[in-house]
Amino acid sequence: MANHKSSEKRAKQTIKKTNINKRRESEVKTFVKKIRTAIAEKNKNEALKLYPVVQKLNDKLAQNGVTKKGNAARINSRLASQIAKL
Repeated sequence: MANHKSSEKRAKQTIKKTNINKRRESEVKTFVKKIRTAIAEKNKNEALKLYPVVQKLNDKLAQNGVTKKGNAARINSRLASQIAKL
């Protein structure tokens, strides 16, 4: 439990930032699922339309330290190669 005013503030900031990061990460996962369903349905147009959005969001997460850069790059790469196979 926080004993100082500044540590109480930090605790509040941490909770707020954690919720924001979880929301952003969830948004990326949702878009990745949409692309994967489009790939499974052999819908290349929809996958190509969604890919830049996912790539941008994923790279932003990595840049802000929510996820690791290698993780974001791996997801982007795998999605791109799956789309190219269609």
